[in-house]
Amino acid sequence: MENYVDIFLNSYNQYWNYFLELIFFQKWDNYFYGLIVISLVVWLLEIMFPWRKNQSIFRKDFWLDTFYMFFNFFIFNIIIFVALSNTTAAFFNDILGGIGMSLESLQLFNISALPAWLGLLIFFVVTDFVQWNTHRLLHRVEFLWNFHKVHHSVKEMGFAAHLRYHWMETVVYKSLLYLPVAIIGGFNVQHVAFVYFFTISVGHLNHANLGWDYGFLKYIFNNPKMHIWHHSKELPVRYGVNFGLTLSVWDYFFKTNYIPKNGRDIELGFTNDESFPQDFLRQEIYPINLKKE
Repeated sequence: MENYVDIFLNSYNQYWNYFLELIFFQKWDNYFYGLIVISLVVWLLEIMFPWRKNQSIFRKDFWLDTFYMFFNFFIFNIIIFVALSNTTAAFFNDILGGIGMSLESLQLFNISALPAWLGLLIFFVVTDFVQWNTHRLLHRVEFLWNFHKVHHSVKEMGFAAHLRYHWMETVVYKSLLYLPVAIIGGFNVQHVAFVYFFTISVGHLNHANLGWDYGFLKYIFNNPKMHIWHHSKELPVRYGVNFGLTLSVWDYFFKTNYIPKNGRDIELGFTNDESFPQDFLRQEIYPINLKKE
């Protein structure tokens, strides 16, 4: 059996060293500066081609969302997530080992044995579909919705709103992704890095102050004109619409797509969001406070 305490503590040290390598340009797949570059490029596009022309460049909650962006992708990992996920993975492997199985035995196939482009496509499509379903759960399960409200509390849309979400969402998404990714197996760091940068770019664009839908590609890729309706305060169905993260094809296939008109000036938010906290700390403890009420 693994020593889970040692795994937990060693994970802190490993991730801290990894983070320093990012900061000091010692990694080719530099997620830290990659996020900064993507953010600056999309922000520049917002400035050059604003959809809502009366919206300020430094829109409402711009700095709060920017803080969320770095907190969720880096600070949260340093604090707990990497250590927790490594410990959970070790525990899961021990459980399988106890019944005479291994993670490798669950693999349906190894995508590293396929042509690189096909392996990358499978990895991307599988992870996006799992995340689409996870996103639907965040809206349908009341417990999870109380965490997801942080993301939907955005009142003026901009690129950084993409990464304004409660840290618990990371736990939910990664937990539900763990087994499907293990089943396809064999993905490498290049796959992860490419998918990361692509999905971050699309996600930033989805939330940006841009009036784009990519023409016929709107039926494949999520886009600003589609995603704005996901954040609409008034929706035709209780649990929401347009759940796609990177791909919109799932919404069209499962009939959860909804674009009734130009959504440029619709009100964003959710029912009774007037009482939702406006600062980071109170938004983080919001679901906990609900339990006390």
